[in-house]
Formats: sequence, C-alpha cells, structure tokens
Amino acid sequence: MKSQVIFSMQPKMVYFPQLAQYIMLLEGSKVSYFQMVINPTLTYVSAFIYLCGFSYLLIFTFLLLILTRQFKVLQEFSIAFILIYLTAFPFYIFAPVKVTGYSLPNVVPLLYNLDPIVREGLSVVDPLLDNCFPSLHAALSVMAMLIVVFRTDFKRFKVFAVLVTLAIQFTIFYLGIHWITDFLAGALLGCLSYYASTRYGQYIANYIPFLGSKNS
Repeated sequence: MKSQVIFSMQPKMVYFPQLAQYIMLLEGSKVSYFQMVINPTLTYVSAFIYLCGFSYLLIFTFLLLILTRQFKVLQEFSIAFILIYLTAFPFYIFAPVKVTGYSLPNVVPLLYNLDPIVREGLSVVDPLLDNCFPSLHAALSVMAMLIVVFRTDFKRFKVFAVLVTLAIQFTIFYLGIHWITDFLAGALLGCLSYYASTRYGQYIANYIPFLGSKNS
C-alpha cells in the first residue's frame, strides 16, 4: 500500500504521500502564482495545449520521422521515450504525488473542473490523480523538442516544437496539475534521456530486439 500522510488545510482536505510532503515543504505554494489571473479563454486554450498539443507533438514527430525515413533518429526518439517511462513508472507506484489542484487550498484544479468527460478520461490513466513526479508532460515534450531541434532539418517544425513545448510547461502549472519540482525533475529526465539515446542509442538498441534493426 502507498504510505501517506494526511494534513488538514482549510477549506480542503489535503492528501500528501511522503514525497509530496517533502515537495510541499520545499516549495510551499509558489505554483499558485501561475493562477493569479484565471480566465475562461486561457483555461480552454491551456487545456487544448495540454491534451492535444502535447499528443500532436509526440505523434507527429514519430510519424514525420517515419515518413522521411530518418530511422536512426526514430530509433533515438523511441529509446528516449522508453527510458522516460521506465524511469518515471516506479515513482508513480512507490512515491505518488497528488496534483496541486487537490493539494493546495489556493490552487484550483482547472483541468479537472473543465468538464466531466475530461475528468473521467484523465481518471482512466491516473485514477487517484497522483502520478505527478516526475512530470511526463515536461519530460516527453522536452525530449521531443530536443530531438526535433538538434537531430532533424524540419525548420518550421522546430519552431512549432519549441513554442508548443514552452506552452506545455505553462499549462501544467496553470491548470492545477504539477508542482515546480515535478517540472524540474521531468525536464531533467527529458534531457538525460535525449543524451542517453543519442550517445548510446545503438548500444541500448542491441538489447531491445524491435529497435535493433539496421537503419537506412
């Protein structure tokens, strides 16, 4: 069972597993500054970027690498993707961190209050809303951006990747999802995974059968 510590805060009951307790002590409620101005239009745009822009960045990068037959870069992208998930998964199981919108009394869970369908969809992949550390949105978007910027010649897509990645980092705070610590850990994980996949990709691929085929 997940160990947990319960803190009482008004007007909400705040649930903190141990790692979240340390994060709270470290950064307090600084993330609430991102909600100093809450606007319905900004909320909808942020939700669209968080849900669709993020998915588009990952999926389109993957498809573009296939269509342009850049299989070596595709291999690096795939390895980095796998490394990020393998690293993050144990934290989600053994050190869960609740989203800020349901942890801090001065942060509104904007994404989860947007629509019941959105909340139900998010609950399918994260039923307890506690898969926050490290941020996969930060890790995967930063990794994809680095792949696109430094490993491809897609000039227009490079601009798109940078802008969307920056926007995603704002939305994870504004929508009441991630802590600043989640972002820092996720961004670091994205950078390290990119470095490992580009420097040691072929070596790693030798141990992953479906990634070890010859590149054209």
